[in-house]
Amino acid sequence: MQRVLVLGGGTGGALVANLLVRRLNPAEAQVVLISATPRHMYQPGWLYAAFGWQDPRALTCDLRRLLDRKVRLEIAPVTGLDTESRSVTLADGRRIEYDFLVIATGARLVPEEVPGLAEAGHHFYSETAVCALRQALGDFTGGRIVVGVGGLPYKCPVAPLEFTFLLADYLASRKVLADTEITYTYPIDRVFPIASVAELARPLLEERGVRVETFFNLEAVDPDRRLALSMEGAELPFDLLVMVPPHRGARFLAGSSVADVDGWVKVDRHTLEAPGHPGVFALGDAADLPVSKAGSAAHYQAPVVASRIVAAIRGGESNSLPRYEGKVICFLETGQRRATFLAFDYEHPPRPARPNLLRHYQKLAFNRVYCSLVPTGRI
Repeated sequence: MQRVLVLGGGTGGALVANLLVRRLNPAEAQVVLISATPRHMYQPGWLYAAFGWQDPRALTCDLRRLLDRKVRLEIAPVTGLDTESRSVTLADGRRIEYDFLVIATGARLVPEEVPGLAEAGHHFYSETAVCALRQALGDFTGGRIVVGVGGLPYKCPVAPLEFTFLLADYLASRKVLADTEITYTYPIDRVFPIASVAELARPLLEERGVRVETFFNLEAVDPDRRLALSMEGAELPFDLLVMVPPHRGARFLAGSSVADVDGWVKVDRHTLEAPGHPGVFALGDAADLPVSKAGSAAHYQAPVVASRIVAAIRGGESNSLPRYEGKVICFLETGQRRATFLAFDYEHPPRPARPNLLRHYQKLAFNRVYCSLVPTGRI
């Protein structure tokens, strides 16, 4: 009997595990999912929690309840990977061998890599940080707010844009928007990496009175002088700083044989298998792919990984197996109860339609049904 280890209980890990046990019988393989936490979090909901529009507690699901009963669940952080012995080491000292390995360990936040950012900045990329940001926004009565991205790549690329649009709505509802200057920063020469999305978003930012500062690569934050400093020499004063911190892959992966120095797993962009490491796959945020680090990407990658593992266990041909073509879909909230929809792949950039009310409510509905549909594999 083969053993498949799935590292990570997020969207990609949970979905792959569920797909595998539904296609393999227990005599063929044991599927073991290892997660550092028993909780599965719907991270896109933190965007709304920052403004008090969503209870953070409602964004957490019990991981065990999302998994098919045939998936064996182990709760322990992974501290090591040995591709030679085909085993992983857990924080409690246990060593578990594998025949196939799926790395879905997500992304790690490292605000400490930017001097001063952890002390003076806020963000909405973790449960703890969201609660602190919600308090800071509640206390804000006017002044200068700087919103930006502290490094590429990062999870859910549209989120900083969405936050900025919703921030304007929030401040307007509290009647302090007129007393606030919002500046949106981005590390490259436009407000979003994909040109078609940037072309849609920039005029909307300007309509809402948001200043835009591109080519702003955050180098340091001066907590005493309340300044955000860029590598290009710009200095932005702030009363409230909301900056997406730098992201890295899992600590145990950094510099390993399957990953780069930042911990992103190197995989074939179509098969999602690690070159030179047969039977080792990665997906979602953990994979070094030229697509968004988002649950929607993992949603389309998981069936590819599961199909290839099933075929390998059963000795099937790989030539006819599904390939990942870079498909990603997501909503983009633009404020004022409007949203648009982005759908793209490796060969086709998105062509976002004008934001509308329907897309906004579709996103809110999806937020409510995510846990019961996506990681369970029902859609």
